[in-house]
Amino acid sequence: MEVLPAVDVMGGECVQLVQGERSQATGYGDPLACALRWCDEGARWLHVINLDGAFGEARANAGVVRRLVAETGVSVELGGGIRSLEDAAGWLDAGVFRVILGTHAVENPDAIRWLSREYGPERVMAGVDARGSEIAVAGWRETRGNYLRWAEVFVEMGAGSLLYTNVGVEGLQQGIDPEPVRALIESVPCPVVVAGGVSSAADLALLRDLGAGGAVLGSALYAGRITLAEALEAVA
Repeated sequence: MEVLPAVDVMGGECVQLVQGERSQATGYGDPLACALRWCDEGARWLHVINLDGAFGEARANAGVVRRLVAETGVSVELGGGIRSLEDAAGWLDAGVFRVILGTHAVENPDAIRWLSREYGPERVMAGVDARGSEIAVAGWRETRGNYLRWAEVFVEMGAGSLLYTNVGVEGLQQGIDPEPVRALIESVPCPVVVAGGVSSAADLALLRDLGAGGAVLGSALYAGRITLAEALEAVA
């Protein structure tokens, strides 16, 4: 199981949000400096989200993301503001290992099929952002139906992995809710990376035991509630 430190970028700065609210942002400085710190501490992956893109400014932070890809030397998964095939293909061509399609995957599931054929399923991740049992889209402002059914659609279309984010616990540093994670892992054949609420070594060990393919560490890592070394040890 992989541990993926989050590098969320807004206005050119590395930030962490609470419940996805822009008004609840805590800044942590230069995104590249944060990323290099996690790489130096043993990260093999980075989970990069263009938050301005997620809120409708797709071209924002492009230079920052390119630097992260070029200068860290680890695998990068990228989400936020990828709203077209051109966006997704451009980032894959630029060296991003896999793109995360969220709202675009719900609105245009065939995009997953095309990208999977052209680049390979391992480079296509579908975002399953869930509010309760419903998938949440458009910056988590709208819901579009049962998250498990959408996960099945994404896999049928060729997604090689899924990113599950529990909107209800994201950013709160209060632990994970294991039952919806368990249900998702049991319903699909591909790796599931889990985000939202991952705050302790116990959370990580539980996700490992549930069969998760990876876990994203965000607010708890930046706040010092858990170190990357502790996280890596928990999943070893």
